[in-house]
Amino acid sequence: MRVLMLAPAFPNEMPFFARGLASVGARVVGVGDQPVAALPAMTREALADYLQVPSLFDDDAVLAQVRRYAPGSPIDRVETLWEPLVVLAARLREGLGLPGMTVGQAVTFRDKERMKQVLEQAGVRVPRHSRESTARGCLEAAERIGYPLVVKPIAGAGSADTYKVANRAELEGVLPMVRHVPVVSVEEFIAGEEYTFDTVCAGGRILYYNVSWYRPKPLIARTVEWISPQTVTLRDPDVESLAAGRALGRAVIDALGYRDGFTHMEWFLTPGGEAVFGEIGARPPGARSVEIMNYACDVDLFAGWAEAVVHGRLSQPVERRYNSAIIFKRAHGRGRIRHIAGLESLLSRFGQHVVSVELLPPGAPRRNWKNTLLSDGWIIVRHPHLPTLLHIADSFGTDLQIYAE
Repeated sequence: MRVLMLAPAFPNEMPFFARGLASVGARVVGVGDQPVAALPAMTREALADYLQVPSLFDDDAVLAQVRRYAPGSPIDRVETLWEPLVVLAARLREGLGLPGMTVGQAVTFRDKERMKQVLEQAGVRVPRHSRESTARGCLEAAERIGYPLVVKPIAGAGSADTYKVANRAELEGVLPMVRHVPVVSVEEFIAGEEYTFDTVCAGGRILYYNVSWYRPKPLIARTVEWISPQTVTLRDPDVESLAAGRALGRAVIDALGYRDGFTHMEWFLTPGGEAVFGEIGARPPGARSVEIMNYACDVDLFAGWAEAVVHGRLSQPVERRYNSAIIFKRAHGRGRIRHIAGLESLLSRFGQHVVSVELLPPGAPRRNWKNTLLSDGWIIVRHPHLPTLLHIADSFGTDLQIYAE
């Protein structure tokens, strides 16, 4: 099977998915805007061929170039795992007469308002919401929905350009900050904990699912600099307290008609036990979440996803042995990393439970924490006992410090 993979080198996890496709027998044809020599070695080794295009954001030009390529090298599937290219992948499928997600389905996954409308019609509990393109429209929607509420891009990913506002004055202060966003969703703020429901599907069947817990909620983590955000993959996603979220996730996938590949859904568990939909992407979770899912089960979900889309199965045994967590670190100060404090002591205490340490080295420029959740590095830990795992993760959050100047 020849699989055309859009953006096989970006974001950073994509080389692992390209390698996964090759490992299950696919002949991978990459499509990207970089020269082949600029691709990571892992990507180059996985590719059977590569098609360089001037821009991945000129749909018509990419479709024309792929059509010129395809007659001599027939394509069986088109895949992408980068959210901005989901609609392009669907256009290529329709243009080449290939199976998979249609343009209509892809637009529903990308457009948060359309997504919520479809799910409302299917009886899924979603926040009250309104699509708005003007400041006046946002203010009027806020009066209908009520405060507190959230303002975020219709087609965004993660928590970028997302704001919680408690009253009209705060909303008026936020509106200039989202002026560059053409269309926003104004929606009800849901109190409670925030979780994920991540799946690998084939033929509409869920072959693997995962529940992760955000500590704290992304809206808080993206606005308070000193916090070390965590994503915690739960060893036991089948506990009764999460039953409403699992049912919600399955209902969402059914309502959207999702068939093959990864999904990443975010949802809220209110203090009263209600599960409320947040949003879903037709892609894997980012920020190294697939890695912590792998560490929790000692599996390779990069290859597992590939096997699901190419062969319609997931043959790897999934044994949920660990809770795992990634802790993202942000340096104090500005400029270049000068000193990392506390790492040796933490490794001496918890080293057997630490599976990955990726911190910027001294001398490296500090990253802009508002532009990347990965920030100035991360640590991945795992443990079978959830309270112990949380203690270890919190210790890295408080006792490991990075300084820049």
